[in-house]
Amino acid sequence: MSDRKIKVLQVNKLYYPVTGGIERIVQYLAEGLKDETDLEVLVCQKKGRGCTEMINGVKVRRCGSLGVLFSLPISPAFLWEFRKKARQADIVHIHTPFPLGDLACLLSGYKGKVVISWHSDVVKQKKLMIFYKPVMERFLKRADVIIVSAKGIIDGSSYLGPYREKCKVIPFAVNPDINRKGKEYLSRRKAAEQKKDPDHPVRFLFVGRLVYYKGVDILLKAFCQVPDSVLHIVGNGELEGELKSFSAAHGLQDRAVFKGNVSDQELEREFEDCDVFVLPSVMKSEAFGLVQQEAMAYGKPVINTRLKSGVPEVSVDGETGITVTPGSVEELAAAMRTLAASPEKRASYGAAARRKVDEQYTMEGMLRRVKEIYEDCV
Repeated sequence: MSDRKIKVLQVNKLYYPVTGGIERIVQYLAEGLKDETDLEVLVCQKKGRGCTEMINGVKVRRCGSLGVLFSLPISPAFLWEFRKKARQADIVHIHTPFPLGDLACLLSGYKGKVVISWHSDVVKQKKLMIFYKPVMERFLKRADVIIVSAKGIIDGSSYLGPYREKCKVIPFAVNPDINRKGKEYLSRRKAAEQKKDPDHPVRFLFVGRLVYYKGVDILLKAFCQVPDSVLHIVGNGELEGELKSFSAAHGLQDRAVFKGNVSDQELEREFEDCDVFVLPSVMKSEAFGLVQQEAMAYGKPVINTRLKSGVPEVSVDGETGITVTPGSVEELAAAMRTLAASPEKRASYGAAARRKVDEQYTMEGMLRRVKEIYEDCV
């Protein structure tokens, strides 16, 4: 095996330019390891005919799909493509939850090594677990290694307990561009802060989709109790209309600003201009919270929630910010008031946040540890 590169088939539901959290991690791994391994990516289309592309030097096979049902592509072609491509692979690395990927691996007769990246339990489609759970259990038994991004994901999972000995914790990395821009911002921040109006209202920032598990309704209710401050909400989603109606009904329209989806440059400015980042998620569908890492790269303190997932391990209560009970309006409001009233706390937590990014969340560290798992497997 030392005479040639390890052949890796990286498998996920979708791939860039789809930009969900899992898709970003798959892209980071594929682009970061493409020169050190013989790597190919196998995914589905959301809808349409299959195709093969080269994206930033990575070969990506997108299987044709009839559409998406219950968040899962309907792609019979995927089963065939997996069987064909897995024959050539030393390692199949599958990102879950992706039931079609589990099934394809079990049906293919593949005899090589299987690495799972377990991003989260299936939380929303609980009724479908009646059908999926037996497949998932067989797949977990089949796996050689299960990668998780935080210990809390193992502890909080309804399914990983019996397979704990297979689990390896490898934290996700911060996007290198964001990491670099955060460093550049911090190097010039003192001059910028000297020009800032000392009486400017404290600015809170949320970035994410406006969906059920993100807890933005809780954030707005808490914000009602935080005077002399501003809240910027970046992102859109199915709850946008409902959240805007609540804001208007409670007189927040001048203080709570819905920014919608923004460009990378605008997002950079939002991170720079905020004083505190808030991740108020209420369900463990929020398995890690990459976006809080991004705020930490800019040296910003984070308010997050005590979910049974990796979220409270990324930003640690009393070290890089404040952690509150999920769904607690009162606790969230109190944390926001505490940080709004204390520039010293904000500075201390923010500096610790930046140090943690440098020590634990680098791309080099993540890629090195995944490559070590590949090497150990073969």
